[in-house]
Amino acid sequence: MTSTTRLTRRRLGLLGTAAGLATALPLRHAAAAEFNFKVGTNVPASHPLNTYLTRAAEKAKEATEGRFELQIFPNNQLGGDTDMFSQLRSGALECFLNSGVNTLSTLIPAAAISGVGFAFKDYDAVWSALDGKLGAHLREQIGRSGLVVMDRIWDNGFRLMTNSVRPIGQPDDLRGLKMRVPVSQMWLSLFRALGAAPTGLNFAEVYSALQTRVVDGQENPPAIISAAKLFEVQRYASVTNHMWDGWWFLMNRRAWSRVPAATQETVTRIVNAACLEQRAEIAQQNTSLRGDLAAGGMVFNDVDQAPFRERLSSAGFYREWRERFGEQPWGLLEETVGRLA
Repeated sequence: MTSTTRLTRRRLGLLGTAAGLATALPLRHAAAAEFNFKVGTNVPASHPLNTYLTRAAEKAKEATEGRFELQIFPNNQLGGDTDMFSQLRSGALECFLNSGVNTLSTLIPAAAISGVGFAFKDYDAVWSALDGKLGAHLREQIGRSGLVVMDRIWDNGFRLMTNSVRPIGQPDDLRGLKMRVPVSQMWLSLFRALGAAPTGLNFAEVYSALQTRVVDGQENPPAIISAAKLFEVQRYASVTNHMWDGWWFLMNRRAWSRVPAATQETVTRIVNAACLEQRAEIAQQNTSLRGDLAAGGMVFNDVDQAPFRERLSSAGFYREWRERFGEQPWGLLEETVGRLA
């Protein structure tokens, strides 16, 4: 072996060692987190719910020096609401953001009270109730069920009605319309009382059901209508603001109990802060997206809510749900919004 050959091999060996060190360092930082929590949501990745959850995940990982990681699965990637809720309770899924009016109410009936038709006139009323006594009561009920819930509820926004048949200006315009609603007794009861023909479908099925005219219409906040491109298959948008809806950040208690208290405190602080930022974004989008959706072909009309409240009252809607919820949660709701007929 010549000296040149020995020198070349020595250089190659040194280069190989350096390369090995270069690849080893990133691998050390990229090691799996000690606590990896999957988070399921039912809206597209572009929705503010998921963008702000992603920001919270990045901050939580950095603040815990990589020990805690939230992995976001948007747009029903882990299944529909019913599937994800079952996974959450079994421990197959660590976190799930769910409407109190939707699947959560199958376990905790009082959680649906935030969706009482035409109860909240504006955001001041919403946050006064759900960051106040009513929200504390609901979180207590959720905790008793064996789940963990964050302090702040994420905003899904005030909902409007869309359809491909006609504008909705008064309750009679809903008569006979096949309206998709989430799988929830509250939604079904509300639209039946208004004279529509509601059908409960998970969100993953909505676009195709509208496209194939299985249903005539649906109801959702502007951010979801935009993110899910429902304007492609709907013509009329009626600004009823008939219901406010939000997502509780739910966690499997067994999984969360394994996380050290100091890490829990850090993650909780970051997630709740992201929630407040997301609320501000949704409120802004409720206004700005109207122009975007109109440019996409939707025809908007504003609605006087008084005839709808009167129809619900005469149909016994408020009386029925007061009896279902009981005096304590109903009283806490009316303490904020005033008496519901």
